[in-house]
Amino acid sequence: MNPIAKLLIIGGAILIVIGLLWQIGGRFFPLGRLPGDIVVEKENVRFYFPVVTCIVISIVLSLATYLFRLFK
Repeated sequence: MNPIAKLLIIGGAILIVIGLLWQIGGRFFPLGRLPGDIVVEKENVRFYFPVVTCIVISIVLSLATYLFRLFK
């Protein structure tokens, strides 16, 4: 099989698993609604920027890549 095709299939499977975990885990860990996320609501405008959520995702992905490189 072509290596690019394998990469796309594996990437798609990983995204599906992450999506399912996000749906199931959203009840226990409200990712996207953490304290520190910026929400500004005016009359007709709502601005939302998930600062803390971005930091948490960055830390988790950094740890995952570190562990992947460590055990490779």
